[in-house]
Amino acid sequence: MTEPAPWIEDRWPTEPARVRSLVLVLHGGQARSPITVRRRPQLSYLRMVPFARFLHRRGGGRGLSVRILRYRYRGWDEPELHPVQDARWALAQLRDQYRDVPVALLGHSMGGRAALRVADHPAVSAVCALAPWTTDDEPVHQLAGRSVLVAHGDREHMTDPRLSYRFAVRAKQVTPRVCRFDVLGDGHAMLRRPHDWTELAARFVEAELGLGKPDPLIEDAMRQPAPQGLRVPLPAMTRRSR
Repeated sequence: MTEPAPWIEDRWPTEPARVRSLVLVLHGGQARSPITVRRRPQLSYLRMVPFARFLHRRGGGRGLSVRILRYRYRGWDEPELHPVQDARWALAQLRDQYRDVPVALLGHSMGGRAALRVADHPAVSAVCALAPWTTDDEPVHQLAGRSVLVAHGDREHMTDPRLSYRFAVRAKQVTPRVCRFDVLGDGHAMLRRPHDWTELAARFVEAELGLGKPDPLIEDAMRQPAPQGLRVPLPAMTRRSR
């Protein structure tokens, strides 16, 4: 039986010579599942396509290339940590192709956990974790020198926002550039306030990759100590013109 392989989707190809920055999008999954990820898109993958498309539309003309990682397996699967292995593989592939181009990671749920776990890769400058699946023993040392934004809905039934808050508190002790937002009225699928989620992620990623000015809301949260900067209610986000 052929061993499955991860792959990086480049849905909006950019001439390699024009690429100035990269976003690697990591979709969600399950705690344990030996089922392989098929080429036919699944819900966890489809949930992140609007984020990737939004980033491409805003930054593609300025050299931003957005890629989506498709894992080998659906599960996190301790102790193998398949998504972590696959994310490290993807970062190595991008590093080989683009050398010193900075990378931001954007992950949801299990993908958020994987993004936080592989932040120590030298190409990574920032991590945006949406409704991340975290635990109280999740490491934070790998976040040193990185910028981290966490956002979590208060109607969450899949991943625990209390755990992502406690994770952010510990992360703030490793790197000062950590902020966290409460997306009030929304849950794990991010369907009630979709524009607010995508706009927040885009503003953070663009600023960290040098494609836009720092957003005042995000920067103010970054400057605040815990708990103020880690329990920020996300306001309705107006669309930023480009």
